[in-house]
Amino acid sequence: MNHNEDLYFRQVRIGPMQNFVYLIGSQRTRECLIVDPAWDTDALLALAAQADMRVVGALVTHYHPDHVGGTMGAFEVPGGVAELVGKADARIHVNKIEADGLKKITGLAESDLVRHEAGDLVEVGDVSIQLIHTPGHTPGSQCFLVRNKLVAGDTLFVDACGRVDLPGGDPAQMEESLRTLAKLPDDVVLHPGHDYGQTPTATMAEQRNTNPYIRMAMRRVGAAR
Repeated sequence: MNHNEDLYFRQVRIGPMQNFVYLIGSQRTRECLIVDPAWDTDALLALAAQADMRVVGALVTHYHPDHVGGTMGAFEVPGGVAELVGKADARIHVNKIEADGLKKITGLAESDLVRHEAGDLVEVGDVSIQLIHTPGHTPGSQCFLVRNKLVAGDTLFVDACGRVDLPGGDPAQMEESLRTLAKLPDDVVLHPGHDYGQTPTATMAEQRNTNPYIRMAMRRVGAAR
């Protein structure tokens, strides 16, 4: 099995908020991680089992309940990372800035978490996943780059970007994060955290041409020079 064949990758649309959840793993070891496993943990574990994949952890883009489960004020979402660790031998990979918020929202213990720095790598079999810190939607938001696939959570959608008017949001940080992602190669395929666009995915080459928020962020850099 060559390097490219080892990657297992699946996009799953789930929940009333049109969330995308992702399964990323290794064909060789039959192990996978779930990105933002909210809404229906049993269904996600069943999908992994159907593919003969064992879930060994979760990757968290950010701590909002529609992505990780749990409660924020009156907003409560079933499933999520707390339920996952109760049903699988799984650790939860989160940016260190987001970790305390994640524990508060979900009730996870510190022993359930792996706190990460920007640029860390998480490996499953021969598959290496790069963690890109992209604050703006929340202070510890992160995206995941695996081969030519970018799992972007609520930082970047197809032809849109995440909100910056919620607690912890920051327009200036979002602009900088969009500029960072805009530098990715043309053939990198955006996989967003919600099905909000006309298509479920798009290349970064397309997004540099059609996404108004990326175009605005890039223009402001040019104007400042």
